[in-house]
Amino acid sequence: MQRKLMTLAVAASSLLGAGLSAFAGDLPDLGGREIVIASENTYPPLQFVDPKSGEAVGWEYDAVAEIAKRLNMKVTYENTSWDAMIPAISGGEYDIAMNGITIREDRAEKVAFSDPYMRSEMFMLVRADEDRFTDAKGFAANTDFLAGAQPGTTPFYVTVYEVLDGDEANPRIKLFETFGAAVQALKTGDVDLVLTDSTGGQGYVATNPDTFKLIGDPMGAEDFGFIFPKGSDLIEPVNAAIASMRDDGTLDALNKKWFFDYKVAQ
Repeated sequence: MQRKLMTLAVAASSLLGAGLSAFAGDLPDLGGREIVIASENTYPPLQFVDPKSGEAVGWEYDAVAEIAKRLNMKVTYENTSWDAMIPAISGGEYDIAMNGITIREDRAEKVAFSDPYMRSEMFMLVRADEDRFTDAKGFAANTDFLAGAQPGTTPFYVTVYEVLDGDEANPRIKLFETFGAAVQALKTGDVDLVLTDSTGGQGYVATNPDTFKLIGDPMGAEDFGFIFPKGSDLIEPVNAAIASMRDDGTLDALNKKWFFDYKVAQ
């Protein structure tokens, strides 16, 4: 199974790279430019706080470190909530934000996206001992079952329109400020389901195999990208760096490190 998952990750990375190799080659030198990146740190394995070291780590941190190295720029990070992230980027408060952000047209009206760096599918995250339902239809059939979600996120809208009845005010949806808070509510039994993309879901299951599991079929695919203020001159250099990392296998190596090799400290 692990070999199959790795093959799928590599295939997805290769698929996203189609047509982007033209950006690779001689990369621009930003001359040590200092940039500020916003992050929430609640989305393993893309970004989270390591319980042993207390440091923020993950796929996106490694990717940005490599991008910064290739473009000759200096990076500092600011922690912010998801709700504040897109408005802050739109207002120019930060140079870039990363949070496993799905590339969507409505968001692209407010911020600019990089080229995709990863593709993922949406899955149902439940407690490891869950046996009352095995798919979206089974969850929707019992009105006692509750779902946790962050407002304005892809999982929220998938919960509303693909799992439940299309009512965004449905009382069966319990809203949380962060994805981590929704997962904690799932763990304690306050909700019965949290929808997540396969990236975040695999991260939680890998680090808590006795607590969580993924069930059901995938509910569509989504592409992830970094976000920038509209008109940012960082977009083209970052895209070029992403393309070069895809071409030379760096993105595949990051997938292997964070999805298969990394073991969280207990």
